[in-house]
Amino acid sequence: MTQTYLIEIGLEDMPAHVVTPSLKQFADKTATFLTDNHLDFGKIVSYATPRRLALMVEGLADKQADIEEDVKGPAKKIAQDAEGNWSKAAIGFTKGQGMSVDDITFKEIKGVEYVYLHKAIAGKPAADILPGLVDVVTGLTFPTRMHWGANSLEYIRPIHWIVSLLDDQVIPMQILDVKAGRTTQGHRFLGHAVDLQHATDYQSQLAEQMVVVDPRRRKDIIGDQINALAAQQHWTVDLDPDLLEEVTNLVEFPTAFFGTFDVKYLDIPEAVLITSMKDNQRYFYARNSEGKMVNAFIGVRNGNEDHLDNVVAGNEKVLTARLEDAAFFYAEDQKKTIDDYVDRLRTVSFHDKIGSMHEKMARVQTIAHLLAVQAGLDGQARDELNRAAEIYKFDLVTNMVGEFPELQGIMGQQYATLAGESPAVAQAIAEHYEPISADGELPQSDIGTILAIADKLDTLMSFFAVDLIPSGSNDPYALRRQAFGIVRMIAAKHWRFSIPEMQRVIADALVEQNQVGKLDYRVHAEALTDFMRDRVKQYLQQEKIRHDVIDTVIAMPTADISAMIDGADILSQHLNDPDFKAVIEAWGRVVRISDKEPTNGMVDPRLFDNDSEGKLQAAVEKVSADFDQQVSDANYKRLAALEPVITEYFTATMVMADDEKVRENRLIQLTHLASLIHQFGDVTALIVK
Repeated sequence: MTQTYLIEIGLEDMPAHVVTPSLKQFADKTATFLTDNHLDFGKIVSYATPRRLALMVEGLADKQADIEEDVKGPAKKIAQDAEGNWSKAAIGFTKGQGMSVDDITFKEIKGVEYVYLHKAIAGKPAADILPGLVDVVTGLTFPTRMHWGANSLEYIRPIHWIVSLLDDQVIPMQILDVKAGRTTQGHRFLGHAVDLQHATDYQSQLAEQMVVVDPRRRKDIIGDQINALAAQQHWTVDLDPDLLEEVTNLVEFPTAFFGTFDVKYLDIPEAVLITSMKDNQRYFYARNSEGKMVNAFIGVRNGNEDHLDNVVAGNEKVLTARLEDAAFFYAEDQKKTIDDYVDRLRTVSFHDKIGSMHEKMARVQTIAHLLAVQAGLDGQARDELNRAAEIYKFDLVTNMVGEFPELQGIMGQQYATLAGESPAVAQAIAEHYEPISADGELPQSDIGTILAIADKLDTLMSFFAVDLIPSGSNDPYALRRQAFGIVRMIAAKHWRFSIPEMQRVIADALVEQNQVGKLDYRVHAEALTDFMRDRVKQYLQQEKIRHDVIDTVIAMPTADISAMIDGADILSQHLNDPDFKAVIEAWGRVVRISDKEPTNGMVDPRLFDNDSEGKLQAAVEKVSADFDQQVSDANYKRLAALEPVITEYFTATMVMADDEKVRENRLIQLTHLASLIHQFGDVTALIVK
């Protein structure tokens, strides 16, 4: 026999962004609880509104599954003495299992007899197990928490009611002074409290109280209503999924409406209009058949259509006030030049231990130039990059960005265009913030990419220079995200980028131009290199590269980002080659010996005493002559072709000869070969079968 169990946690209104992840967490932990307690169930259906998190467990078994198991104890020779008397170990073992020595049997395993107990545990009724879900409820984690009154419990919002129904039976539980029952709450203004007679009445009875408790259904209703309004007005509306999700979690009974604003505000840049509507007011914007934005917005109220005219008027008034401010800021900002704003950045602190934003821009200008040379940008592109780096943070001190911080970069592009800057410069100003998340969009232009890398690289080097290095989960300046962004951009452009080499070149240039102040960019250079290696590792893990291949390429001496990524791809392509095992074993033998006693110098053929040494030397010289400077598949194949020669060499040659000169000559020979193999990293980390 199966049952249906309903649990609902009634709260004060939660922030919209918390609802969906909290509901998933609640469902996952409940499923784990039921599984751990051997309670079979069919499926868990999740429900949520801003005021509640609820789960419906369908097909729940009426009791735990019975358990039969054999429990292994100590060896017989420990459990009994020579006379057959039970030892303390045997007695203690049986008591710990809730049984006695009379229940002991023996089983032989690999010639040794062990004590065994056969346990048959009858399952408990579901009603006796479900009260334990209170620990799941109180154990939910949230990004922010609060406590109320004198209570010690911290939660996302105060708990006001709990519903806990197994079919029609209340399952007792209590959190603080709130006891579980069958009473749930309807819409705050349009409904009232209702007693549920059965768990399966949940959706229907709340619908009568103006609550659409299923978030999937609520989202569909909102989408349908917006599309209907758009069709009536001959608009097209972008149903932004993130905004739709947020609005869904802001209401319990949705009703979409539209309002308008003065057409004069369409002269404001679209980005400002969209931010004012979408980010600040949670409105959807609309376009006409020609794709142009119209002076209208679509909102969603938490209620029905009663007095909707008042709602529309109120929202129009609020939005108009915002747009009026935006229009004022937009006009005021254009009264100053870009140079005026750049000069004001001298008084804006980037970080009190590092310096001003103006000083950062000067460093980034130097770094960007070095990166441009590395990337091979031509004269005009370099000039445009230099200009972008000279001004790229200017919009931070504009009125518009002061009011709408999320528009930084976007307004920089807009104002740069109005001031007559080239499209490439304006685009780079907007792109230098990208990517803004681990999987965010990358800059499209080379100039924007270099400026973005330079800006993030300066941030990393500066924070490491003042010993503000992320540790554990602590990363207040999002340095991991910025470093990962650099890796993604380098990977996309496939530019050469040796981390330690670039640090050295940049540090030298900044010292030469007297731009370091009190910063010592060399003090933690090795730590920053390791930090960046970890980000490459993260990137390769996301690309589903095998872990031993990642460990191999991450150890490349050059720590070149593109080389590590290319090396991982090349090795991955050869993992299933018939000779892969033999090749890697041969390489591994070379590097283990040479890395233990690396020896530099010139190989002296006069010290060879067998043909294999000469063959290896000739083969290595040929490979060296043809070897690509950057890691390549051709290099892999050249080195792989040496496997028979290497194998023959080790068969015929004792590297650690008694004669010191012969031994040193052989170590020099292997060190030369190992230096080529090391282009692919630490090949001893590769797993071959």
